[in-house]
Amino acid sequence: MRPEVALKIKEEVEKQWNARFLAVANYPQWVANIVLVPKKDGKVRMDLNRANPKDNFPLPHIDVLVDNTTQDTFFSFMDGFSGYN
Repeated sequence: MRPEVALKIKEEVEKQWNARFLAVANYPQWVANIVLVPKKDGKVRMDLNRANPKDNFPLPHIDVLVDNTTQDTFFSFMDGFSGYN
C-alpha cells in the first residue's frame, strides 16, 4: 500500500474512532478489506457497506417514510458527521 494512502486511511479511522462512530468487531469471518472511495477534495471515505453484514429485514422505502410523517410538525434529515443525507 502506498504511504500516502495508508496515511489517509489512518486519519479517517482516527476521525471516526474519536467520534465514536466505529467499534471493534469480533466477527472476522465477515469483515472485508477497507474499500477507499476518493473524493474531489482529496479526502477519502471508506465504503463501510461492504464490511457490514446485511440485515435480515428490509428497511422502509422513502415513500413509506414520507407518508408516515404527514401528520408530524417537523421532519428533517441530518448527518453532521460526513455531510451525507
